[in-house]
Amino acid sequence: MSKKRWLIVPLCAVLCSQGLFAQTLNRKVLGINEMFRLADENSQSIQTYKTGKEAADEALKAAKSQRLPDIDASLSFSYLGDGYLWDRDFKNGQNIPMPHFGNNFALEAQQVIYAGGAINSSISLAELGQQMAALDWQKNRQEIRFLLTGYYLDLYKLNNQVQVLQKNLDLTEQVIRNMEARRTQGTALKNDITRYELQKETLKLQLAKVQDACKIMNHQLVTTLHLPAGTEIIPDSTLLDEEVKALAENDWQLLASQSNVGLQQAQLAMKMSEQKVKLERSELLPKIALVAGEHLDGPITIEVPVLDNNFNYWYVGVGIKYNLSSLFKNNKKVRQAKLNMRKAQEEYSLAQEQIENGVQANYVNFLTSFTDLRTQEKSVELANQNYDVTSNRYKNDLALLTDMLDASNMKLSADLGLVNARINVVYSFYKMKYITHTL
Repeated sequence: MSKKRWLIVPLCAVLCSQGLFAQTLNRKVLGINEMFRLADENSQSIQTYKTGKEAADEALKAAKSQRLPDIDASLSFSYLGDGYLWDRDFKNGQNIPMPHFGNNFALEAQQVIYAGGAINSSISLAELGQQMAALDWQKNRQEIRFLLTGYYLDLYKLNNQVQVLQKNLDLTEQVIRNMEARRTQGTALKNDITRYELQKETLKLQLAKVQDACKIMNHQLVTTLHLPAGTEIIPDSTLLDEEVKALAENDWQLLASQSNVGLQQAQLAMKMSEQKVKLERSELLPKIALVAGEHLDGPITIEVPVLDNNFNYWYVGVGIKYNLSSLFKNNKKVRQAKLNMRKAQEEYSLAQEQIENGVQANYVNFLTSFTDLRTQEKSVELANQNYDVTSNRYKNDLALLTDMLDASNMKLSADLGLVNARINVVYSFYKMKYITHTL
């Protein structure tokens, strides 16, 4: 047993050291741009839309292939039974011997030279579908980036809250130590220390809740980015030091009109509806094609007695086809396509209004975040001054413990408010980039 213990102890030590080393390796400082790059490479949602874009590319190739000729080839072999021949009144019947081996070979080609614009409209629709798939991918990419930005800034905010709470917890413990020293001198009461002990436990609970929230947010980021399990993401500490450019509202509106994917999609939908009108109209026009064929048949069964020969013939010509039923069927489809086109135009106008309103509302909130930041900075300054004055007065027995507790809570609230205000400025900026789709 003693030998086993001597073997187990070093092994546990090695495993623990490896575990600690692995944890150190799994800490990853991540900037926003690096996060966007990882999302483009690893996000399952983005990859799905990328596959859709590739499918749309193939659909365009398929539509263009309609311009190529249609070629049909057939080959058959058959067993022919003997025939039987009657008069018209089914009398005087007689058996007609026939060659029992039959063969047929046919090669036919057709090249459409005019289809009323149907082929060109189908190709145009496929090209617009390709563009729509690319816009779907781009829109999903913007949505994933904005979602990750929200996770990232929430994690940044929570990490800062951990630091603020830890700082206030250390400050509370320092106050408790000072009060215990005063109590030994007979200038502080046990009840005063108890009340601060209660505040300390409250801060510990808040700190634990924030740390748990950090774990949840970190897991969501790691999962979305498909990073190794157990990775701890550390937000870039220089994020809040970067200058946030507050463009004029007109500049944001111009960016939105040029870059917003939803607006581009509405415009594409309008063009697609126009092509669908042309496609329905093409059904009202004749179809013209060049045709050619090569046939080899045997035996020749239209003669009696049957000729046991192979008969070869070919032809070249022009075929014209017109669907007469389209005159009373497709007019309704054309009217439906025109109504859909008008609907697409109205939806485009509606999208313009919604985006304009969205930019204006978020721009006002963006400016408000700066006002909130300045207010919070002033609040922290005043809260620190109030805490220092109250602390000195309490030390000189010129203030009550409740005044000290109020000053501590005010300082904590101001510190947390400043952290949130700084993050909100950055979040509002990225929200403006999201609504203009320039992330």
